[in-house]
Amino acid sequence: MRGELLLVILIIIGLVGRSPLIATAASLLLILKLVHLEHYFPSVERRGLELGLLFLTLAVLVPFATGRITWNEIYTVFTSIPGILALLGGAIATYMNGKGLDLLKIDPQLTVGMVLGSIFGILFLRGIPVGPLMAAGLTALFLKLAYYLFE
Repeated sequence: MRGELLLVILIIIGLVGRSPLIATAASLLLILKLVHLEHYFPSVERRGLELGLLFLTLAVLVPFATGRITWNEIYTVFTSIPGILALLGGAIATYMNGKGLDLLKIDPQLTVGMVLGSIFGILFLRGIPVGPLMAAGLTALFLKLAYYLFE
């Protein structure tokens, strides 16, 4: 019963915090739990991130597929300061996401802190939850800095 209560609380927090992603995700999990389909939870946990990343990548690549991004725009990325900084930002973010994924594999209980931190960020900082990997990547960076400074 604790799991259901926590999911209902997350649904309420998602609604109050105007985060339809959290409310929808918690609702779907609650439905699976209430109709006794919990045996799918390990699959959702194992493959959900991959599916989410697949759909995110699809959404990002649509402008390429539709031709909205031209060769001239691609050339500009490599020849302008904003374009080069965007390349650098994308590379660093991807690297940090990889470090976050490694951290989640080693220390999965950190997910609780990242979820609560994401909820805090949505409610009080008007943030947008884009996924656990960036939060995990930043957590990995913060942990590395803390170990460096305090050891």
